[in-house]
Amino acid sequence: MSYIGVDLHTNSLTACYRTKQGKERIRTFALRRLDEFIKTLRRQDKVAVEATGNTSYFVERIRSRVKKVVVVDPNQFEVIRKSVRKTDKHDARTLALYLSKDMLPEARMKTKKNAQLHSLACTRDKLVKQRTALINKIHNVLNSYGIKFKKESLGTEKGLQSALAFEWDTIVRVELDVLVAQIRSLNQSVKTLDDQMIDQGKKLKGHKNLASIKGIGDRSATVLLSVIGEVKDFADEDKLAAYFGIVPRVSESNEKINHGRITKRGSKLARTTLVQCTLVATRYSPYLPKYYARIQKHRGSGKAIIATSRKMLGIIYHTLKNDWIFEDFTNFVVAES
Repeated sequence: MSYIGVDLHTNSLTACYRTKQGKERIRTFALRRLDEFIKTLRRQDKVAVEATGNTSYFVERIRSRVKKVVVVDPNQFEVIRKSVRKTDKHDARTLALYLSKDMLPEARMKTKKNAQLHSLACTRDKLVKQRTALINKIHNVLNSYGIKFKKESLGTEKGLQSALAFEWDTIVRVELDVLVAQIRSLNQSVKTLDDQMIDQGKKLKGHKNLASIKGIGDRSATVLLSVIGEVKDFADEDKLAAYFGIVPRVSESNEKINHGRITKRGSKLARTTLVQCTLVATRYSPYLPKYYARIQKHRGSGKAIIATSRKMLGIIYHTLKNDWIFEDFTNFVVAES
């Protein structure tokens, strides 16, 4: 049996093979020849690798060939991240050493489908931001000619046609034609992604549960579930909040405990989606706006919306864990199963 630490890159990997007796040997493999590395593995081996962009691919290839694969959370494994001696061999050796002592902090790995849907959601988010930038540009052009126009209408076909209907100089007309064509293309691309996210998202466990919460639509439920995955992985709602990065940083010195800004660990898109859903949910649930108002009075609106989103995440956690489907979310009435 060997404890194998792997320093993984986009084009190569460095592996340290450590025996129970502490003997080590190090080899480097080109990633395009991953089969050569796989041939060195035995059924009783344990492998440790840091979570990076291509870790899922690597784990899928080797999982069935070894006893265990440990994916390490680099944010928690400070020994490597802050190592003065930062080399591939040193990192692989450190992973193998701590793996042999069972002292590695494991990262959660998304299922293949969850990872694909989250990637889809991130792509949609980028396209929406590009569309917003182009809409702002058209709005600026209109303003520069003294034309007052509702910015939000420029995201619709009717609004785009109205913007083009004015008499424009040749140069301005060319610019607007290009901008409008790009927005139309982005609208179609976003719709395609939306349709796919909703269609595939409805097949996820828990989608119907989350969609029964007023404020969480089909697409938002897909985004949240692509991040949460199996809710049973989280011992309580506090653990889920920490995973979303909406818990405060805590520093302790000389018996004083200070709470700072939220950690912002995890998916930024998931946090944004959670906040957006919370803002909509406050229109329906009398409980959430009362909670928001109480926090806002003492700590301001910024901290109030984060605290309310944290409360909303608690509702999401218990909804998934208890398999609730709301018949009436406003009054927290659960449908009979």
